[in-house]
Order: sequence, then C-alpha cells, then structure tokens
Amino acid sequence: MASALTVLRRLYLSIYNWLVFIGWFQVLFLALKALKESGHEHVYNAVEKPLLLAQSAAVMEILHGLIGLVRSPVSSTLPQIGSRLYLTWGILWSFPEIRTHILVTSLVISWAITEIIRYSFFGMKEAFGFAPSWHLWLRYSTFLVLYPTGISSEVGLIYFALPYIKASEKYCFRMPNKWNFSFDYFYAAILALGIYVPGSPHLYRYMLGQRKRALSKSKKE
Repeated sequence: MASALTVLRRLYLSIYNWLVFIGWFQVLFLALKALKESGHEHVYNAVEKPLLLAQSAAVMEILHGLIGLVRSPVSSTLPQIGSRLYLTWGILWSFPEIRTHILVTSLVISWAITEIIRYSFFGMKEAFGFAPSWHLWLRYSTFLVLYPTGISSEVGLIYFALPYIKASEKYCFRMPNKWNFSFDYFYAAILALGIYVPGSPHLYRYMLGQRKRALSKSKKE
C-alpha cells in the first residue's frame, strides 16, 4: 500500500512539474518572440494567458507543502508564491497601464528562466529519480542573477503602478458601509513595497543556504 502511494505521489508530481514547465517554456518563447518582432511594449499581451495559468498553478505548491507531499516548508513557499501572484493578478492583470513598461519584460524573462529550470529539475527527479549534475548546478545557481533582476522588476512595477492604483481606486472599500470597514489598495501596495525591503534579503540568504547544502551534498555523493 505504501509503495503504491509512493508511485502515485511521484506520478502526480512528475505530471504537475512537467505541465507547469511547458507553461513557462511557452511564456519564455512568446516573450522573446514578441520582444524581437514587436518590442517590449507587446511582451505582456503575448504572454498573458500562459503567464496567468503557469503562475496560478503554483498555488498547488502551497497545498503540496501543507499536506506533506513535498518537503519544502510552507513558510518559505508562501511568501514567494504570494508575491508572484500579487504581481501577476494584483498589478499586471489589474492595471493595464503598466503592461507596456520595460520592467515587464525583465520580470517575465527572469521568472520564466527560473521556473523552466526549477520545474524541469523536479520533473526529472520525480520521473527518473535523479537529475544531472549540471541541472542541479543550474537549479541552485541561476538565482544569483535572476533573483535580483526579478525582485527589482517586481518592486519597480509596483512603484510605477502606484499612480494608476491611486487614480482608479480599484479594490478600495470606503466607509460608511454595512461592515464598518475600509480598505485602500493604494496603501496596501505601499505596504507591499515595505515588506520587500526586509523580505528580499532574507529570502536571498535562505536560497544561498539552500545552494550551499545542495551543492555540498552533491559533491559528497
């Protein structure tokens, strides 16, 4: 029974990782194609559908951690996925005025390369029980460049979206209302920017620790 559950777990995770890998590969291909043929202003429109699907699929990773399907701690998975979903749906999808900014291109390319490597790495491990050493190195090394470019793009896009957020008053709740509650999305966005300041270095240090452990373990093996 235990072995059957292990097989089902690995089968499910393998299918999940490879499907999301395909989604991110499509995002990267369409982004580069649009960048070459039309310019950075058209990148978002080219990748919108696969980007929304591939990034939203990451919600399952939180569930995987909660039910013990994977060993990744929810405490590190949740902020990473939460910030990605906020940028994807709360900024890019919600405020079309920001979609033509050049930071959208750097964001999408940084995310896509990172996720293509990550999902194919775990897809290999679940499907075949191992991943090549070069794949391991890419998995735990490319973030050294792609994390700073991705995070700086995220912060920049939130900042440049602030005037549009304030002017639109989208997602705001004003008093008086029957719940006696008010919410201002503009100030929530400023708060999100504030969280990036301590959160980004902390997450970067966490990934450096992961890299050290993973690469040292591979040398011993």
